[in-house]
Amino acid sequence: MTKTLKCISPVDGSVFAERPVASQKEAEAVIASAKTAQKEWAVRPLEERIKLVMAGVAKIGEQNDEIVPELAKMMGRPVRYGGEFGGFNERASHMAKIAEESLKPIIAEESDNFERRIEKEPHGVILVIAPWNYPYMTAINTVAPALIAGNAVILKHATQTLLVGERMASAFAEAGVPAEVFQNLFLDHDTTSHLIAGRNFGFVNFTGSVGGGRAMEIAAAGTFTGLGLELGGKDPGYVMDDADVEAAAETLIDGAMFNSGQCCCGIERIYVHSSKYDAFVKKAVEIVSGYKLGNPLDEKTTIGPMANVRFAELVRKQVADAVEHGAKPMIDASLFPEDDGGAYLAPQILVDVNHDMEVMREESFGPVVGIMKVESDEEAIRLMNDSHYGLTASLWTQDPARAAKLGAQIETGTVFMNRADYLDPALCWTGCKDTGRGGALSEIGYLNLTRPKSYHLKKA
Repeated sequence: MTKTLKCISPVDGSVFAERPVASQKEAEAVIASAKTAQKEWAVRPLEERIKLVMAGVAKIGEQNDEIVPELAKMMGRPVRYGGEFGGFNERASHMAKIAEESLKPIIAEESDNFERRIEKEPHGVILVIAPWNYPYMTAINTVAPALIAGNAVILKHATQTLLVGERMASAFAEAGVPAEVFQNLFLDHDTTSHLIAGRNFGFVNFTGSVGGGRAMEIAAAGTFTGLGLELGGKDPGYVMDDADVEAAAETLIDGAMFNSGQCCCGIERIYVHSSKYDAFVKKAVEIVSGYKLGNPLDEKTTIGPMANVRFAELVRKQVADAVEHGAKPMIDASLFPEDDGGAYLAPQILVDVNHDMEVMREESFGPVVGIMKVESDEEAIRLMNDSHYGLTASLWTQDPARAAKLGAQIETGTVFMNRADYLDPALCWTGCKDTGRGGALSEIGYLNLTRPKSYHLKKA
């Protein structure tokens, strides 16, 4: 009996889509066709590859009116926010813009006697395993530069956003990218691991949980397959004594609650200097109390259901545990009667929290944030670094030098000042500790999606 993957809609619990899982034999045939097609793709002029990739990006843009409600039904993001094409296009466009400079050879010598250079060659076939929370933007981070660099791409998307990979591969093929060069596969975890262990890929990029990242490393052990891993996060914000409280609250609370808190670089814990603490908490409660929880297909809804009931159950457990150990919930539950005990979850702000509580240590990935009072930069740094994770940190101050000094002491991949929850494609998207390894986007993204090959030519 053929195994199927089912996308259960958080809107109403119905099966929104299902697809049969490819067998290992079927997957290996797809990969073999990609390996053959990649060789021809890699010798095409760079300008041609860029043009075709950007045509594929444009095709996705043409489908945005269909994609937005489809995403709402698959993972619960309200339609009022208009989907992901803005970021999708921004990231692909930047990687296209820097491709020629990033991929050009490094010339060590060009003389009458010697030609010495380093070329940047594609890995071959790259497996991209993309998550459901920002299914288009996270996928394009690797898909666009991988194809531009001359690789073939196999995309395995999350079951919760089952149709995204299929839609992307179809759009790129319609735009002229050879069908075998960019393919979507529906795979289960075991087959994925067997394919990686079987040395089927030149590089694997995975965005997901820490447990999933460990599974990737176990599967790749001994194969020397390159891995890019963007895993969990518990990103902090720090509001200093000279910060603009209104601006800090608006941005940090949006960073904590947008997409029902289901953001890789969402704000999950906030530290506020004692002189600004009361004003910050008051503003934060005011903001969240004004949200409208409901059906994501309703234009009035500002916060939709979590993508899956089990994700909401984790957040409820963290909140209950924190309250049991002394935390104080600041949001009146009666403001959100739509909270059904299932995927629809009321947002919450917790005060009187500490690092003995799971809600301040482990990833919540939901609409809850803890706020702690601090007395100094030193205390804030200690607390921000008291985490297994390190993706981003958001610092709020009027003093750039102070932010830079603190940023140098924070164990994180990106330091923000007076902003949060944004992925700049000109900068490397990376993390440390349990957040993973490697880096996407920017010139460094191209370095990870290619391998160096040296030429040392002595002229006769």
